[in-house]
Amino acid sequence: MEFGFTPQDEEFRAEARAWLAAHAGDARDRRSWERALGKAGWIGLGWPEDGYGNRTATLTQQVAWAEEYARSAAPPRSGHIGENLLAPTLLAHGTDDQKARFLPPIAAGDELWCQGYSEPGAGSDLAGVRTAAAREPAGTHYRITGQKIWTSLAHEADWCFVLARTEPGSHRHHGLSLLLVPMDQPGRIEVRPIRQLTGTSEFNEVFFDGARARVEHVVGGEGGGWRVAMSLLGFERGVSTLAQQIGFAAELERVVRTAVETGTADDPVVRDLLVRQWAELRAMRWNALRTLGSTGDAGAPSVAKLLWAGWHQRLGELAMLARGAAATVGPVDWSPAAPYELDALQHLFLFSRADTIYGGSDQIQRTIIAERVLGLPREPKGAA
Repeated sequence: MEFGFTPQDEEFRAEARAWLAAHAGDARDRRSWERALGKAGWIGLGWPEDGYGNRTATLTQQVAWAEEYARSAAPPRSGHIGENLLAPTLLAHGTDDQKARFLPPIAAGDELWCQGYSEPGAGSDLAGVRTAAAREPAGTHYRITGQKIWTSLAHEADWCFVLARTEPGSHRHHGLSLLLVPMDQPGRIEVRPIRQLTGTSEFNEVFFDGARARVEHVVGGEGGGWRVAMSLLGFERGVSTLAQQIGFAAELERVVRTAVETGTADDPVVRDLLVRQWAELRAMRWNALRTLGSTGDAGAPSVAKLLWAGWHQRLGELAMLARGAAATVGPVDWSPAAPYELDALQHLFLFSRADTIYGGSDQIQRTIIAERVLGLPREPKGAA
């Protein structure tokens, strides 16, 4: 597509920058920040204007907002999953009642969501989910039993959209449904944080022990879960990819600055790697702009994921080269009684080790490109 910012887009960008500068420092916690964003109309810019409490923006204005947010000192978003994953899915597959019930609270920042997809035995192989949902005798609710893992922000979420098997005895992508499940069910839902290499716990295990979901809260109809789930994953890339690249650019700048300060930039190999990272980041941006707003390109999300995951992982490795020997030790004032602490570059290195796994592993992305774009023979079922 032809991509450029109009004078109206730049006015929108200036408004966004000014609002963020005036309000980002006022956030007391992530939930109150979501409500502040909702009150000012910054949630749901890409949705249609249809009475959900959001305001609309053009595609280029959505990019401008995302870029300014990434450049600001604003807190990390807790509402991303509801706004950018569930909401477009409801707009595409939900009933009018589902849209009326769930979209306004997302736009207001009042309800936060998490995604119940991956399981211990079904990570990238999403069709292997075993979490089951059975109708109660009265027929008004499902009871859900099973486990999800790597569930981002489940400890903060009010709701979870859960891919579960509603047809007993079904296999692979058959017999699945997407259910909207309230998280406030003591004794029926347990959330256990997963402590990572970085010392943080953004991800969680979620256990469902007879958790209830209303029958009218099945998105796309019973048995339509695979189609809806694949549609939802298509929304996972897009405008947010460009905002992500603003953060990547800031990290690269920090790595370059560190290499200069430590003297490792004098090494021609390190200099070559720094230049290569810069060039690849520019190529990623142009690829994202090229595919933004395009339709029918089944491989675009997979290509984008392959590009940024490998790039970010290599940046983490380069950060350790730039730091030199100091990269292997903790703070100077470390003591056994002190909390586990990492500096920004150590955190970058450790967290980026997972980039090529979460959100669809590199192997899965290459399989999608091979089968759905290049038309190569499908991988044999049960292959090692």
